[in-house]
Amino acid sequence: MKKILKWFAMLVLLLVVLVVVFFLSLDSILRITVENRIRAQTGMDAEIGKFHLGLLEPVITIKDFKIHNPPDFGGTPFLSIPEIHVEYDREALRHSQIHVTLLRFNLGELDIVKNEAGQTNLLSLGLAVPAKSKTVGAQGLAEFKQRTGLDFTGIDVLNVSIGSAKYIDLKNPNNDRQQKIGIDNLVVKNIRTPADLTGLAVMIGLRSRDFFTSILGLEAFLK
Repeated sequence: MKKILKWFAMLVLLLVVLVVVFFLSLDSILRITVENRIRAQTGMDAEIGKFHLGLLEPVITIKDFKIHNPPDFGGTPFLSIPEIHVEYDREALRHSQIHVTLLRFNLGELDIVKNEAGQTNLLSLGLAVPAKSKTVGAQGLAEFKQRTGLDFTGIDVLNVSIGSAKYIDLKNPNNDRQQKIGIDNLVVKNIRTPADLTGLAVMIGLRSRDFFTSILGLEAFLK
């Protein structure tokens, strides 16, 4: 009987240790999972310096997030994001709704790369600007709900910082250029549809001058 109790006590102790180790390693496990998922879905290597999922508080924080272009674009940098910080409504999530109370997004650098075949990474990855339409925002939200089963109900506070953008021409480096955007802690409130981001898009356009329009040929869309 004593041996059984001893073995049972050791088993319980081992289980407690495993649970503690799991929770202490949870952020690292999630970080690796996210990196692998991005690589599997996009073919791009991803690096995350720190990933934190709050267990007692509804918070997700990602720091030093970097994505590199696939081999067709020389494995060059694509995105450098010093911080993504999300605080969300846990009660809304229980009802299959995504309600973000605070989103802090710091984009350090975006690199647009043109490979030797003349393709641009944004267009090649399906990130081209869609055709201009009054319903494009509604369609996007409907597609999001169809894929995830979740309703997006909005972002209460969005805090955006954007550093710079770079253009890299692998065939002709003489075309390389860099544009400082310099948006620092711009606050946008009560975002319910993509149309509520129009002011932010205008600000980015003014700060970047003709950088994006000249490179991606979006003049017709922006008129």
